[in-house]
Amino acid sequence: MAEEEQQPIPATDSSASPSLDVGSVSLDPPLPPPSSAPSSSSAPGLSLQERFALVRSVGEECIQEDELLNLLAKKPNPVCYDGFEPSGRMHIAQGVMKALNVNKLTSAGCTVKIWIADWFAQLNNKMGGDLKKIRNIGRYLIEIWRAVGMNLDNVVFLWSSDEINSRAHEYWPLVMDIARRNTLPRIIRCSQIMGRSEQDELTAAQIFYPCMQCADIFFLKADICQLGMDQRKVNVLAREYCDDIKRKNKPIILSHRILLAILFLYIKNLLHFAYVAIDF
Repeated sequence: MAEEEQQPIPATDSSASPSLDVGSVSLDPPLPPPSSAPSSSSAPGLSLQERFALVRSVGEECIQEDELLNLLAKKPNPVCYDGFEPSGRMHIAQGVMKALNVNKLTSAGCTVKIWIADWFAQLNNKMGGDLKKIRNIGRYLIEIWRAVGMNLDNVVFLWSSDEINSRAHEYWPLVMDIARRNTLPRIIRCSQIMGRSEQDELTAAQIFYPCMQCADIFFLKADICQLGMDQRKVNVLAREYCDDIKRKNKPIILSHRILLAILFLYIKNLLHFAYVAIDF
């Protein structure tokens, strides 16, 4: 869930500007979900094909398109799941692009559940594993989305630690069942979701992480997994789990492309022009 890694926040250099001292900045009291009771009406004035086109435009890849069309035909307000680790400053992909995508989904009648994965950030050792700092970052990100124009009428923000604690009897048996049905190599192949590689030396917590993220999809009763392409492997794992348990309705995967860093594009263009000059 370490999708489109946020820029790390300097912890000790007080001269850096601008900076966000999450140890001293308090955004308490915790923000309530912007929408605790999403509207139950479908997208007004849109045909089925228009709703499908709007939802489909969010993703670079959709698994499967026929399932998505069938879902929209049968369910006026499907649940879309997105999640993020609060781990640093927000960049364009996390801020503007996510707001644009969420607004498209809600305009098509979807309810978007955004999973604020504070426990997952702690498992992945973000912000030094300090849960208080992680939660402050989470609140900061919510306020940025509000500021850039995300329509929150049909958006629900859910803190993973709060939801898991309140429904532990549902969550942990699901996580254990997913872990029991998969081999260690299959789980390690999902390490990309944490911004890690299969060759990295993973902690036991990081190995458990994909099983938990897979469980999130079912725990939140998601119809659509709307995450980045870097999260594809764990979303496919969720569909494979449905095959194992003989569940007919699989979560639809709608993966948006990852926005490349501006520096990477700049270097790529320089190399391209150098090649053209030499070839000429």
